[in-house]
Amino acid sequence: MPLVEARGLVRIYRRGEHEIRPLDGLDIDIARGAYLALMGPSGSGKSTLLNLLAGIDRPTHGSLLIDGVDIGSLSRRALAEWRSRHVGIVFQLYNLVPVLTAYENVELPLLLHAWSRRERHRRVTTALEQVGIAHRHDHFPRQLSGGEEQRVAIARAIVTEPTLLLADEPTGDLDRTSAGAVLDLLGTLHRERQLTIVMVTHDPRAAERAEQTRHMENGRLAEVHA
Repeated sequence: MPLVEARGLVRIYRRGEHEIRPLDGLDIDIARGAYLALMGPSGSGKSTLLNLLAGIDRPTHGSLLIDGVDIGSLSRRALAEWRSRHVGIVFQLYNLVPVLTAYENVELPLLLHAWSRRERHRRVTTALEQVGIAHRHDHFPRQLSGGEEQRVAIARAIVTEPTLLLADEPTGDLDRTSAGAVLDLLGTLHRERQLTIVMVTHDPRAAERAEQTRHMENGRLAEVHA
């Protein structure tokens, strides 16, 4: 059974009298433990699909099941609870809180749950160690390089031990060396944690690191490359 099953996904936005369909009848299955790269021109629907998978947005039409849960049918509150437990997101610009240390940034998602302080500490320490940034735990974002900031962001994304890790242009703001290190890290997390990863990228070198690349055009899948 695929982790993600989407059928006939349509997302419609309206701007005045104009109707915009970034997704227009998309079907996709994503296997549990897959590492998938999504590519395509701007406006092809990649980021819209990522937002639907994250539970940030809802489909206008169609069905979206993740781990057997029809997330489109959840209430706003239930969807927020589901997202906090099952989805980790890595953004291009890190989205770290500048007044919090690396440790505190990674701990943030855990504060939404009833875990004890000891359990939060265990999870944060483990995540920081796994991304190789534990020695910088007490540093603020302004004291870190771009690559280090993205490592903290990845630690924050995996600290809840999510079902699905979504990465939106995770190397788009990094130099080539830092980008390579981040991609190495994502590959390690995929292998060692058996994480299901969906990555949106414009960079063919990043896409090569994934197990599969799927191209999107006009809101649908264009072709599949193993």
